Amino acid sequence: MNEGLNFVPSPIAFEFDVSYSALANNSGRMQYYRAMRNGHRTRIGRNEFIKAYNTQPVVAVLPIPSNEQVFQLEFFIKSQSLL
Repeated sequence: MNEGLNFVPSPIAFEFDVSYSALANNSGRMQYYRAMRNGHRTRIGRNEFIKAYNTQPVVAVLPIPSNEQVFQLEFFIKSQSLL
């Protein structure tokens, strides 16, 4: 997986309400977080992370490089209910 994750950042700014991230801790276990735009970050369960990815309007996905054999990911949503 470390052979090269080609990622070109978008030059276009986007608006989002909530970001979700899947990050590996020091032991390699995945931890999932929900962060509000105001900076408040909460640890969540894997099922909530997966449900958000599958059901919410995702506006951007950011792969997070890692030196480990773990794929880390952050995605951003624009929630219609928060408008």
